[in-house]
Amino acid sequence: MATAGTLGRNGVYRDPIWRLAVALTPVEQQLLRSPAVRRLQFIAHAGAASIATSQSYSRLDHSLGLLALAAHVAPDDQGLRLAALLHDVGHLPFSHSVEGIGGLDHHRLGMHVVQSMAPLLHAYGVNADEIIEVIDGHRPSHLGAVPGGLKLDHFESFVRAGLSHGRLKELPSETLARVRVDEYGVSADPATARYLAELAVGEARFMFDFECVVTTGVLRHLVSTLMAASGPGEPVRPVDLSALTDDEMWSVLLRHPRTARLSRLLRDDPLAWELVTDAADGIGYRVERLYLGTACVGGQPTGIPPDLLGQLPALPWHCVLRLLDLGSA
Repeated sequence: MATAGTLGRNGVYRDPIWRLAVALTPVEQQLLRSPAVRRLQFIAHAGAASIATSQSYSRLDHSLGLLALAAHVAPDDQGLRLAALLHDVGHLPFSHSVEGIGGLDHHRLGMHVVQSMAPLLHAYGVNADEIIEVIDGHRPSHLGAVPGGLKLDHFESFVRAGLSHGRLKELPSETLARVRVDEYGVSADPATARYLAELAVGEARFMFDFECVVTTGVLRHLVSTLMAASGPGEPVRPVDLSALTDDEMWSVLLRHPRTARLSRLLRDDPLAWELVTDAADGIGYRVERLYLGTACVGGQPTGIPPDLLGQLPALPWHCVLRLLDLGSA
């Protein structure tokens, strides 16, 4: 069995989660050697939660998983395959954990990154603007879905995350065999649609778990502090941070005098914080949006069943993180 590597060496990528082998095209092989795509290997898909959970795989793992699915459902659709591989190249260090701080938006950043790769793509007869149109949904493709439907991107994410947290009831390849991907998004029989809704709710509930709340809340606080900090020159600008990897961001946070102490504490002892809902002082954490798209049955998204929806708190949800025995953070 070949190594499940992420380099595309010898022109083949084998995804260990989906058990799919992808014969890579020349442009895909070249993209896997580009700095923008290789950078994703050093961005945790789960963001700050990777500090305190088993969900430690990278954005590149997910992007290659989506490429494998795209090649599985539409092997000859070059635009779809390249969009799948490149759809996350704008992600910030720690992924969604720092989204929105300083106006940072990974979708907008991603479009700039893909556009910067235009010469490489052009060398293989590919128009960067056409790939952007697939990524942002302006060109209908298997990456899209009807409103409320389950996108292939989220299908890959829910199953991969479910595997890392032990929520799966079957092998991903078995689930894949029972779904189809069409103009509606992911479609399935009623039983499979409910199972996928369970995975979506499981991932949503993870957003409210202590391990996710504390690490994400404290990291957002640290990055916000870093951006506002006054130093020898100008404060750190968002654009200076947007292209960093997780380890590079750690290096900055651990060196800066305004963030060094709490950054070290977050790495060494995340249990140094408590989660409270009735305190005014501390680090605020807020959840305003969840990804809850569902598979279609008969052309219509099933929606999250009421018994599963009842497992989630009402939005927006807010709490405060407070250092134990050390006063306010």
